[in-house]
Amino acid sequence: MAVFTYKAVSSAGAVTTGELTANDRGEALRVLDGKGLQPVRLSESSVTKGKVEKKAPASSRKGAARAAVPTPKAKADKPEEIPEGPIKLKRGEVVLFTEELSDMLSAGLMLEPALKAMETRQQSGNLKIVSQKIRQLVRDGNNFSAALRRCSPSFGPLYCSLAAAGEASGALDTILMRQADYLKMLQELQGRITLALIYPAFLVLSGVGVGVIFVTKLIPQLTALLQSTPGASLPLGVKILIGISDFAKAWWIVVLLLIGALLILFKAWKDSEANKPAWDRIKLRLPLYGRVVEHRFFVQFLETMANLVGNGLPLLRSLELTRDATQNIHMRAHTNDMIEMVGDGRALSKAMIKTAAFPPLLIDMVSVGEQTGKIDQALRRAAERYDKELNGALQRIMALIMPAVLIVMALLIGTMAYLMITAIFQTISNLGA
Repeated sequence: MAVFTYKAVSSAGAVTTGELTANDRGEALRVLDGKGLQPVRLSESSVTKGKVEKKAPASSRKGAARAAVPTPKAKADKPEEIPEGPIKLKRGEVVLFTEELSDMLSAGLMLEPALKAMETRQQSGNLKIVSQKIRQLVRDGNNFSAALRRCSPSFGPLYCSLAAAGEASGALDTILMRQADYLKMLQELQGRITLALIYPAFLVLSGVGVGVIFVTKLIPQLTALLQSTPGASLPLGVKILIGISDFAKAWWIVVLLLIGALLILFKAWKDSEANKPAWDRIKLRLPLYGRVVEHRFFVQFLETMANLVGNGLPLLRSLELTRDATQNIHMRAHTNDMIEMVGDGRALSKAMIKTAAFPPLLIDMVSVGEQTGKIDQALRRAAERYDKELNGALQRIMALIMPAVLIVMALLIGTMAYLMITAIFQTISNLGA
């Protein structure tokens, strides 16, 4: 046990000083918190509890022992136990946490009092517990980003890396505000995509249902009709449909198992650490989707760099933190190359040219910022430009989803219907002859 000297502020605003004994600094902070005191200064005294007991008379030790017996009031003041282990949060709770914390930090509160205010919120639930755990870890001397990683996996590596960048640059409130906007944009985008996919999903299910009826009912009946007609010849398209129908009825379980096995193997392949760079490179080359992934990286890279450089961090350190916040491993490798070149004294725009991963317009905007000495403003303008292009790419994808589904379903159902009707008319003409 150690003796700690403290200076704290009560909830009424009065300043109090005193001493307390605890196993470590974290326990001392929790004791003060249980008393409703906000510590201003807490330092460990050179006198330990053992030395105090050795010097104190027996009567004093007995009195201390009696004082150590918990009374009902002391039990009531005992801080609430915090659950062990990480806690899962919903996306909406992560957005709410980020918005509230960024608002309080922007209003001038320090990190620990802001977390305290979130901890004492009236609404209970996982968000309150996570705020309490994060505050406890921060008070024990941990970084905010490390506390996020330990408390909940819902924040993710990108969120934690950006929080670390905000701590390093002194712009945690700004980065959290941008992250809240980004998470809200993702929520809105997912909602819009879900609404936009309802009608195409209905069309796909309807098309699959019609296809099943064709394969299991109509085609077998048509086959029996054609086979019972003397001199009737089956068109090539009808023979293909009959072959597909017979194969589906005989091997549908095997087909489903094979598809499931292929999906499992694909997931295992792309989740392997050795294959993640290849998969991230493939995603960048996919039609339409690859452009979205690429522009999303540009926006994230430019915004993070603009915040870090604008808050006084050296360019090399800003690149390192931005690399840690990059999820695409293929693009992270390009950022590593840029870090090496900038570390050797090369300009940022020249390093971007060497990587061949950035478009010429973006490089030109960064080069202008380097020449004018306002690289943070140039990075922010470039981020705004590519954010608009990202929104345009997303809107184009959403606009193409429904027509693409309609065309595919029309071709499949229309082809089957056309072949069946052709076979029926050919049978009728053979009967008339």
